[in-house]
Amino acid sequence: MISNERPSPYGHRPAEGSVPPQKSPVNEETLKADKIQIERKTFIFTLKENPRGRFLRITEDVNGRRDNIIVPATGLAEFTRVLEEMVKAAQAIPPKAT
Repeated sequence: MISNERPSPYGHRPAEGSVPPQKSPVNEETLKADKIQIERKTFIFTLKENPRGRFLRITEDVNGRRDNIIVPATGLAEFTRVLEEMVKAAQAIPPKAT
């Protein structure tokens, strides 16, 4: 077997040049949204709900390039706890001299 013919440990990979099947759109309802600007980055926080449940989508926009993370609502309290710990650490630990 040629090395590039081995099955992927991550499941089926579509052949090069093939178009993956289109996912049907998921009906999402926006419950609340807010936006903050920090330096050159814009963060958009959107609380949404779809048939699978509620979630927080955090979008980072830097000069038109967007990246998202999704936090299920069931994990928001834990997410907040860790974020608060990071804020405390950032304030308590002195920055390194450059």
